[in-house]
Amino acid sequence: MANGLIHSAERIAFGKLIDRVLQKSENQSVQETFGPLLEKVKKIMGDGWSDKAYEDLQTIIDNPDSKWGHYVERIIRDTDPKVLKMFLLNVFFESGLTGYKQSKVNKEKYGINMPWLILLDPTTACNMHCTGCWAAEYGNQLNLSYEELDSIVTQGKELGIRAYLFTGGEPLIRKKDIFRLCEKHTDVAFHAFTNGTLVDDEFCKECLRVGNFFVSVSIEGFEESNDGRRGEGHFKKALNAMDLMHSYKLPFGVSICYTSKNYLTVTSDEFLDMIIEKGCIFAWYFHYMPVGMNASTELLLDPDQREYMFHKIREIRDMEGGKELFAIDFQNDGEFVNGCVAGGEKYCHINANGDVEPCVFIHYSSANIKEKSLLECLQQPLFKAYRDGQPFNDNLLRPCPMLENPEKLLEIIKATGAKSTDLEAYEPVEHLCAKCEQYAEHWKPRAEKLWAEEGHA
Repeated sequence: MANGLIHSAERIAFGKLIDRVLQKSENQSVQETFGPLLEKVKKIMGDGWSDKAYEDLQTIIDNPDSKWGHYVERIIRDTDPKVLKMFLLNVFFESGLTGYKQSKVNKEKYGINMPWLILLDPTTACNMHCTGCWAAEYGNQLNLSYEELDSIVTQGKELGIRAYLFTGGEPLIRKKDIFRLCEKHTDVAFHAFTNGTLVDDEFCKECLRVGNFFVSVSIEGFEESNDGRRGEGHFKKALNAMDLMHSYKLPFGVSICYTSKNYLTVTSDEFLDMIIEKGCIFAWYFHYMPVGMNASTELLLDPDQREYMFHKIREIRDMEGGKELFAIDFQNDGEFVNGCVAGGEKYCHINANGDVEPCVFIHYSSANIKEKSLLECLQQPLFKAYRDGQPFNDNLLRPCPMLENPEKLLEIIKATGAKSTDLEAYEPVEHLCAKCEQYAEHWKPRAEKLWAEEGHA
């Protein structure tokens, strides 16, 4: 009870600081406005964040005319005040600050990985079938009921998990249930990866009403390359969704699967300028994974292509130059998050059948949320094996136990007895890992070179 009262008081105090930021007068300096907010963050997080993280935030505050200063101003200017306040309260305060701290405490308490983010598939149904999408392997017959989704969020909140990201399938097929969750769990941040085809005026009005739900639109380049993977007409529909959300002052991001075919396009100035002009504020970059019995290895990047991505993402989000866009590349940003973040280390995945998997790309499990509590699912042998093995490589540019270290995943699955949970076709772990062996072998020397150049030799 006491902890709950303290948390509520901190949330109220944080909310008041946010109000000051959003209501700042024109003659108030950025330092005067954002300085107290940063001091509050330091008080809550302490050494939970690195010194560099605080230094970078202070640099932005001290340089309002810099790229990132303009980026912050753009977000404030182009975002509905209620939505922005809920975003900062739930994404930043609830999940990124207090939730992250609580997850660290629970890791020690239970001796397991404890995520601060859960990916959920409310449905396998989708109106598209995109090459390289993990959901494309699932079929379209399964759903998690509203009651099951609500139970997961309720249990998760007890453990300090305040962020939930909907995947699929196309999650907006279940948008009515998603909005019900938003209404009930106002202290939670909800997000979704969507193809954008179901974003309409009614959807945008509902997002404004609840305030704690926003999306990332999946897009893979310009019309030719995008529609080659996602189907004719998707590119225009995706851009229309962005235009509509921007007109309602709703923040959004993009989700990009980069491959050997499109990696130059999705990092080009023309493409990035286009999505920024549409109102995009962040980009999730996902390396193509050869998941599924029929998955092609032709879309995997060669070492030159991946090294290009390594440098390009850093250039995009650099303190100077690049673009006013926060870009994340999960495969090449391992050095910033200590390698693999799956298996509950930072997140896990629950598919529409209820199987609790370590990762959206690793379809193996020995626990189902319909049969066990969330805590019991996080205690499954597979997740404990992840915890024991992380990081899977001393070179954090080789983070994944599948793509860069396939022998590790093979060992884990055999040792724990986890079963294939691919909902389309059973895939033996030997089959999956064999597709990655050549890639891992070719990437290793390049990763060692880059790791040394980063000063980690």
